[in-house]
Amino acid sequence: MSSREDWWYDEAAGPLVRPYAMVRGRTRPNAPDLHLVTQVRAASFASDQTTLSVEHREIMSLCARPLSVAEVAAYLDVPLVVVKVLLSDLIERGDVIVQSSSHQIPDRDLLQAVLDGVRGI
Repeated sequence: MSSREDWWYDEAAGPLVRPYAMVRGRTRPNAPDLHLVTQVRAASFASDQTTLSVEHREIMSLCARPLSVAEVAAYLDVPLVVVKVLLSDLIERGDVIVQSSSHQIPDRDLLQAVLDGVRGI
């Protein structure tokens, strides 16, 4: 007999709650300038976290130190667009700060190599 928790997992398909359910089907972040290499970190004084989803709180925990958007996606193991939507929610609330960078965004080949490396984790 399977437990109620087993009902949410299918051996072939994986978790039955799809990543886009985390963001209620939204596919566009409100913060358009979130690139793979954009650095984000949790604000020193975050707002009340009891109203946040589990995924939002996990991002807050991960971003105790600066991370790139790509790193956050890799740690959460969800599609990049889902992470961008979740991050944009937190940015709007003032819970996550985008680190300004004077560095130029790397070329496509370098970004692909980083993404390939992250996927290999």
